[in-house]
Amino acid sequence: MDLSTRKIRLIRELSKLNNESIIEKLENTLHQEKKKILENDLNEMSIEEFNSIIDQAEDDSKNNRLYNAAQIIKDIDKWK
Repeated sequence: MDLSTRKIRLIRELSKLNNESIIEKLENTLHQEKKKILENDLNEMSIEEFNSIIDQAEDDSKNNRLYNAAQIIKDIDKWK
């Protein structure tokens, strides 16, 4: 069974549930698992990758390749 089919089945089962306790437990489990995935993704960056990102940011700053919030808002207003 593919992932899409499993999701649809899960949604159907959830829509039939009337037990708030079960729904709360499922919500908590979902949030915990999403948090673990996010933390794992953050931990996968090596120190070399992290330093490279910092170096790129510093280079962008030195060469005026940054935008400030006010500038972005002005650009967005022009789109209207």
